[in-house]
This record gives sequence, structure tokens and C-alpha cells, in this order.
Amino acid sequence: MIRRPLAAAALALCGFGAAACGGGEATETGAAAPAASPPAAAVDTATGTADGAATGSGDASADGTGDSTPDGAADGTGDDASAPVTRTAAASESAARPLSGKVVVIDPGHNGGNFRHTREINRQVNILTQKKACDTTGTSTNDGYTEAAFTMDVSTRLARLLRDQGATVKLTRADNAGWGPCINQRAAIGNKAHANAAISIHGDGAAPGAHGFHVIMPKKIGGPVDPVVGDSQELGRKVRDAFHNGTGLPYSTYIGRQALNYRSDLGGLNLSTVPKIFIECGNMRNAGEARKFRDASFRQTIAESLAKGLKAYLTTH
Repeated sequence: MIRRPLAAAALALCGFGAAACGGGEATETGAAAPAASPPAAAVDTATGTADGAATGSGDASADGTGDSTPDGAADGTGDDASAPVTRTAAASESAARPLSGKVVVIDPGHNGGNFRHTREINRQVNILTQKKACDTTGTSTNDGYTEAAFTMDVSTRLARLLRDQGATVKLTRADNAGWGPCINQRAAIGNKAHANAAISIHGDGAAPGAHGFHVIMPKKIGGPVDPVVGDSQELGRKVRDAFHNGTGLPYSTYIGRQALNYRSDLGGLNLSTVPKIFIECGNMRNAGEARKFRDASFRQTIAESLAKGLKAYLTTH
């Protein structure tokens, strides 16, 4: 959920599942945890190493199926006897790992320790169209399942699925026990990775009677996001369709049109130089959707649906 930051006292309550919670821009899995730590470096889930360390690309390694035999050496005829096998193996590898060479940044909304660091997360940062809080605590279900925990779990599941298809995947935070990173840093992680696509995952905190999901896409603002607005909107539509078909969740009844919403007040979008979207997977204050989000098998369905949408976009770009 994305909202204006709240006062420190309200933020502290939010971390324990209070009804009045602010929304921010991204975080990871796990329940709200007490450990205080600085914003974690982005993690490449294909290798488990911190951003900036030597990492694998997610591409398949050499497997001996290449054209290693000189022409004529196989049978003296000048034909490479291994060529048909090589082509078959290459085609099989491509089909099994269709996202090889692609880079995806996943931004799990908020962080489990944000409520313990109200001074840090209330610090104002410039997002070009205005100044906003570094981050916010996010929302929760009425029984205390936090948005930060939900987004981290879904993000981890999604990262695994994309990695299995050959993609290099980076998360904007490594765990759910710290605070931040700030919304401008979250955008910078995707930019530094030269991501082919970036997605920020959230759960909304609207009125209990509201339900459904929606995708948020950037507008042109005379800033760094302008060149990728078109690609971001295409990414948003692909993810919207796959999410709707895969989860069965309805389009939002309270915001956007056909589950599509366009905004210029989110730092994670305004400052992005790569195609990027936000998705509000549903309303965590709605009893029916909250019940689904607490179900691990449904969170896996969410991750699979997001993976299909990302794949549909990435395999055409």
C-alpha cells in the first residue's frame, strides 16, 4: 500500500497490525522483526551475493554441446557430425530457460523493522514532483499479518521462479528485519542493475468493503522515467492480464480503470530509468482477500501469476 507517512506513534502501532497504517514503496518477506539494521544491499537471488559482488548472470553455463570439433575431424568428410545434436541441445536449453540474459529487480514493499525507525523513514527525499518520506511502515490485515511480511514472501517465491527460467534476479532488500531502503534507493537499485523489468510488490489498506487488485504505472514528468513510460505501461498490461487470469482476483473496485492506475507521485517510478510497475495485489483490510493472502499456497499462485506476466513481457523485449 502506498500512503502519506504517519506520525511516529501511529507508525509504531502499524508495525503491530494497527488499523491506521501508512503505505510506502517496497520491502521483503517475513513478519515484523525487532532487529534494527541499516538498509541492506540488493541481493542477487541467483547467487545469494550482495549487489556489487561478482555474481552469475543466470545464463546457462557451457555444457559441452557447442561446436568444439573442427570441421572434418569427426569423419573426414568435412561435415560436423555433432551439429544436429548441438542445435537440438541449444533449442532445448533455450526452451527450458527462456529468460536467460534477462535481469529483473523485485522490490518487496516496506520493511519489517520500519516501525522501529520512524525518524529514519520520515526523512524527506526528493522524487522530482515533490518530497516524500524515505519509506513507510505499510499496512496489515486486521489480525496483524503485515504487508512487509506478505511482500517479502511473494517476492522470494517470484525470484525463485524467474531464476529457474534463467533470469538474474535482484531484490531491493535482503530480509524483513531492517528498515528501508528509501524509495529513491529502491529505484536506484533497478537502474544500477540495468534491469529489463522491475516490479514493486504491495498489498493495499483500503476500506474493508473495497476489494480487488490494481497495477500502478508511471506518467511522463519531464524526468528520468519518461523514456520508459511506454514500456512500463506495456509491462503493466502484461502483468495485469496474467495476474487476473492466474489468481482469479477481480479488478479493483475502488481505484483505477480495469485495474490500471497511472501516477506521478511515487519515487520508485519517477526515478526509474528502467521499465517498472507497482502492483497492489489486493486489499489486506478486506476479510476475503486477507484470508487468501495468509494462505501460503495462494501466495505461490500470486508469484506464479506474476512470473507469467513478466515472462510475457520479457520474451518480447
